[in-house]
Amino acid sequence: MTDRPTSTPAPISPISDTAPAIDALMAGRCIGVPTDTVYGIAARFEDPEAVRALFEVKGRVATKAMAVLVGDAEQAFALGQFGPLAQSLADRFWPGPLTIVVRRRVGVTIDLGGDASTIGVRCTDSELIRELIRAVGPIVTTSANLAGEPTLPSAERIAETFGARLGCVVDGGALQARASTVVDVSGTGIVVLREGPITTAQLLSVA
Repeated sequence: MTDRPTSTPAPISPISDTAPAIDALMAGRCIGVPTDTVYGIAARFEDPEAVRALFEVKGRVATKAMAVLVGDAEQAFALGQFGPLAQSLADRFWPGPLTIVVRRRVGVTIDLGGDASTIGVRCTDSELIRELIRAVGPIVTTSANLAGEPTLPSAERIAETFGARLGCVVDGGALQARASTVVDVSGTGIVVLREGPITTAQLLSVA
């Protein structure tokens, strides 16, 4: 699958105006949004149909999980079981570019892809994302690209590539940062699934 423009680009809104993004999320739409790492496409966590649509928009297979962005640690603790190691990692690296995979809380049943017994959670350092979360609750997110393609670096490219499949794209300028580090602590010890801005050595220094 290639990064190819669609016939009608998605509407773009300035980063100073979050109303279009909030309205789109509350209407069950997916959006494009800049984070503290890379651009992502996102849907509201409490809207299972929108989350399913996110997989379709991305072209992502259901065996690959998507992460949940939260505004603070308390929201994360409500979704996942944070033992001492996960708690230490959260205390050290949140808010920031670390996604922590833990066992789900009982009752957290939404299909995020991958292993249904775990959930990947990240407390973002983006004030924009925190503002969206304050308005709509946690959001499910994945990098802004078609499956198998590089992450798109600008709102314009995202709007052209995804078109009407997105309710809007928030323009945060050009982003060239690395995607978050992903660490699985759902079992015994630390398993680094993806190394990003936070290195394996930094993670192991906390263990």
